[in-house]
Amino acid sequence: MPTIQIEGREAVPAEAGRKLVLALEDGGVDVLHRCGGNARCTTCAVEIVSGDAGEMDEAEATVRRNKGIEDEAIRLSCQLHVHGDLTVKLIKTASSTGLDAGPRPQE
Repeated sequence: MPTIQIEGREAVPAEAGRKLVLALEDGGVDVLHRCGGNARCTTCAVEIVSGDAGEMDEAEATVRRNKGIEDEAIRLSCQLHVHGDLTVKLIKTASSTGLDAGPRPQE
């Protein structure tokens, strides 16, 4: 089972093939996902510090382009499916922004 190491926090397990946002949330991380995991808002963005995040799908590429995100290390956790160990840096959390996390993304 892959492990997601979050900078400054304990690692969380992640079932292979599961969306990163769900693995983080189920691991007790208050990651934002204001659009419910539909690749529209970018609030679930994380920085991939190490590990293979896999290919970027068209929905993720489009919203990143539309929002002006050029850094290849910044990925949308609602679109990324875990395939191996990753180390990530959280960019926005519910506690750091004071926002409600948003509706739970679908499996």
